[in-house]
Amino acid sequence: MNAGPLEAGDVLDQYTILDAIGHGAFSDVYLAEGPGNRRVVIKVPHDALMGDVGAFDRFRREMEIVGRLDHPGIQHSFDLGENRSRPYLVLEYVEGTTLREVERQAGKLPIPRAVDIATQLAAAMAHAHANGISHRDLKPENVLVTADGRVVVTDFGIALMAGARRLTWRWLTSTMGTPDYMAPEQVEGKRGDARTDVYALGVLLFEMLAGRVPWEGDNPLAVMAQHVNAPLPSLRELDRHIPAPLEAIVAKCLRKNPDERYADASELQADLESWQDLDVSTFAFGEDAVRRSVRDRGGLPLLVAGISAGFLAASALFVAVWYLAAHH
Repeated sequence: MNAGPLEAGDVLDQYTILDAIGHGAFSDVYLAEGPGNRRVVIKVPHDALMGDVGAFDRFRREMEIVGRLDHPGIQHSFDLGENRSRPYLVLEYVEGTTLREVERQAGKLPIPRAVDIATQLAAAMAHAHANGISHRDLKPENVLVTADGRVVVTDFGIALMAGARRLTWRWLTSTMGTPDYMAPEQVEGKRGDARTDVYALGVLLFEMLAGRVPWEGDNPLAVMAQHVNAPLPSLRELDRHIPAPLEAIVAKCLRKNPDERYADASELQADLESWQDLDVSTFAFGEDAVRRSVRDRGGLPLLVAGISAGFLAASALFVAVWYLAAHH
């Protein structure tokens, strides 16, 4: 069939399109029905991107990444490598709502539910990290919650695979991520790793407990600056009912220096599963830890003063791409 957007009733190889369920800067996402009446999600990259060699390499890497993961907390891939009329991914259809919508409806989540969701996310990412894969764009829009409470991570579009060569193309910068959930090293243009996901998980847990993200600003660059330099707001000052061990866990996730965080999601998962028994005196957190972390990163007084003109240009490109992805 001809390339371009698909509509309900269109047939794509062995799949019948039922509905368009998402549109972003890089791809369109459809609900479809395949052999055996099984419902699936079809992710079709934009034609303009497929004309770019780097973009096509990025798409093929995403196919390889999702194919390597097999965990109930990660959206499954049903790709079998069969011949196709155009490039696309076939993924598990998860009937649920995004964590963003859960938060919008509930505001602050009850502590047990927030911990349960965070623990499931950590378990899913522990599986990914054990397979050498970092997501690098964890956010509420990329987390689905089913009616029975199952939590599923989606969209490994900018995930990183250990040992893979660096991909550079005009649509994607190494800083890719979403400002509210970006680790300082991503803001500084570094590739990130499992500890980058730990940071995002910390932001998600903070948000579920407090009803807001740690840092807010008038524009994405202002938020990014705070991730690099601003002290972490106290969860217990925002809500005195939040237990000290949970504040300690969040603070460890959100260290500015990646070396001071949990090494990967499996370490975070272990603490979340036993959080009520943790000795908070073993955690160094608060203003002193933040000051030390910022100092060890070079004592940057301001993001704009500490980054190069080249990175500012890259950041501007990122902001434009992020805005398109968030508003389409």
